[in-house]
Parts: sequence; structure tokens; C-alpha cells
Amino acid sequence: MTTNKEKALLIDVTKCVGCRMCENTCKEVHGFPTDVPTPTLSATALTVVQEYPDSSKFVRRLCQHCEEPACASACLVGAIRKTELGPVTYDDKKCMGCRYCMVACPYQVPKYQWSKLAPLMKKCDMCYDRVRAGKQTACAEACPTGATTFGSREEMLQLAHKTIAESSTYVQHIYGEEELGGASVLYVTDVPFEKLGFITPPNKEEPMPALSAAALGDSPTVVLVGGSLLAGLYWITDRRRAVALAEGKIKAGERR
Repeated sequence: MTTNKEKALLIDVTKCVGCRMCENTCKEVHGFPTDVPTPTLSATALTVVQEYPDSSKFVRRLCQHCEEPACASACLVGAIRKTELGPVTYDDKKCMGCRYCMVACPYQVPKYQWSKLAPLMKKCDMCYDRVRAGKQTACAEACPTGATTFGSREEMLQLAHKTIAESSTYVQHIYGEEELGGASVLYVTDVPFEKLGFITPPNKEEPMPALSAAALGDSPTVVLVGGSLLAGLYWITDRRRAVALAEGKIKAGERR
């Protein structure tokens, strides 16, 4: 549910020139390599710019930061949550590695560190620490063309409506305003969204958790039995992570 404090990103596809400043700045902020091409979201690329040659457009992909995130509803330990400020955050200390969030997300955003001995899930958190400190997201600050704008969700919606009202070239729709219950990442474009790889939910205003509620409600036995199994999985994953971290410290001490 939208709050007065909620922030949002407005991405204007018509203004994106494919410079990838947002992509590279995000990698720098998170300490990820910037010299590795990343055509799709990954554990080391939390936002990417994809090119659509047929329409000569560039589209930035990142977590939608849904109003009612399916990833959070699927998380059994509360490692993912929608904050009052808008970002959907992830707490790696709570995560047990079940990867239900990956299955639940309709946008295929959460990514797993498959190559790590003690893997974690990775996704954009909309620079939550920066937002909490009253700053812009790093990607919005880095954008040289104004393709990405940051502000309150209410202001971003007003700007989006004003933009499409003042130019007949824009598609008369704001993606993210209502899709799957709405999101804190909004898009406007002059090319039909379906031609740019955007999903079109059958009931765009229905939040994803509501769409999956019936299926989850029909499987109490699975939940009860699965809960015990997942508790064991959590212990194993947490133990494995602790051992990996301990071994890392020992090796670091040996090198001194």
C-alpha cells in the first residue's frame, strides 16, 4: 500500500541513450566488476540496460519494488520486505537459501550466487541506505539524460501523467502504476510495452501474492512437512556459511 513517504523511480525510455552509466555506477557502488558484459540481471548486475534494435530503444531492467511483492510473500523467514520508503530489501542474515523468492517473482529479478560456497540471493534494493539518508539512488544521480528520475511515488506519477499528456507520441499508460498491484519503479515510453519485453499480467491490478494465494491455501500438508525440511535446510545453509567464513578468516591469517 502506497504511503506518503514512499519513493519511486520513473524511467523514461524515450530519453535513454544506452550509455549504461546507471549500470556501471550500480556495479561500482556494490563492488562488482565493471568490465564484464551483463546482458541480463545476475548476482553481479542488479540493473542492466537492454537494447531493442527493432525499435531503436534501450530499456533499463531492475527490481520493480512491487507494492505487494510476491518475493516477500513467498519468503518463509521474512528475509525480504517492502519498506515504508518504497524499496524492497533483503536481509542476508535471515535467508536460508530456499530460493522461493526466485520462483515467486514474476519479473525474474532475484538472482542466486551459484558459484559461491556460502551463496546469498542478490537483487536491487533501490539504494535503501541512500534513500533512508535522504539521498537519490546512485543510478538516478548518474543518469546524464534524465531518463531515470527519483522522488516520491506521488510526484513521479504526477510527472509521468504530465509527460504522456503533453505529447501524443507517448503510449498513454504508465507501467508500474497498476501492474500486479503497482510498483515503486515506473516506466513511460513511446513504443508499446509488449514490444519492449514488459510482461502483461492477465489481471494487471491483482497483486501477485493474491494470485498465488489459492494455490498455497490448498497445500497445508506441504507447508507443514516442508516447514520441517526447510528448517533443516536453514541449519545446514547457515552452518555451511559459518564454516566458509571461518575458513576464509583462517586463510587470511595464514597469508599474513
